Amino acid sequence: MEFLKRNKVMILGALLGMIAGYLYWYYVGCLSGTCAITSSPVNSTLYGALMGGLIGSILKKEKKTEKSEGNS
Repeated sequence: MEFLKRNKVMILGALLGMIAGYLYWYYVGCLSGTCAITSSPVNSTLYGALMGGLIGSILKKEKKTEKSEGNS
């Protein structure tokens, strides 16, 4: 449960990326079958999840730790 709380932005990005990847395959796609990513809905969805997760991890804010005043 702690993992989900810490990585909710990355998980949300991956879910949105999955949806975007599938929609890209559905509306644009590659009819000839020569495109490695967009010729299959599974490949396109997984690629979208990967890209969305990476973007979500970049946007994640890190917690700042405060230094105690005695240790300078």
